[in-house]
Amino acid sequence: MFSYQKRLLFPVHVDYKDEKLARVLLEHFAGYDSELTAFMRLMHQRLQAENPYIRDLLGMLGSEELAHMEVIGTAIRKLGIDNLPLTDPKGSPWDVGYVEKEASSIELMRLNEEAENRMKKLYMKHVGMTSDSNVKKMLLFLSSREEVHQRLFKKAGILLSQNAGNEQFSALIHDYKMSLRIIK
Repeated sequence: MFSYQKRLLFPVHVDYKDEKLARVLLEHFAGYDSELTAFMRLMHQRLQAENPYIRDLLGMLGSEELAHMEVIGTAIRKLGIDNLPLTDPKGSPWDVGYVEKEASSIELMRLNEEAENRMKKLYMKHVGMTSDSNVKKMLLFLSSREEVHQRLFKKAGILLSQNAGNEQFSALIHDYKMSLRIIK
């Protein structure tokens, strides 16, 4: 399922070191609404999903969240923190309790949609904390990807509640794949 590419999903360029911002960005690396949490949540859900299209969607989005974590980790290092801790900015370690475990498939899609919205808002908040145009571009890119994920989860929840057919779920997977074409 996973394959490593040396190329990052988004190039990380930093004009100047900013250890204070690097510490803030730890929230995206291993905080409650972090890329690590999103990856773990989606992979856990994927392993339990009965609908094969939802299983595929969760796997693809989870893989992308892992790529986001790599982008954020690279930025944190370039901003001035060499040893990446699996903590939030306050030093609290990442906790498996951040991952929702029990809910219906429809409810999980709603929870995922809400989590993506929180992540998007957090990225936008942090855009205003730097004057580094390259870091801003990276944060805006990640925010836009979370928005794409949010829309896909909303659509997945609707399809599940409507007991949609394979054709509609197949279109959902196609929508995700097409959203990646603009990245390359």
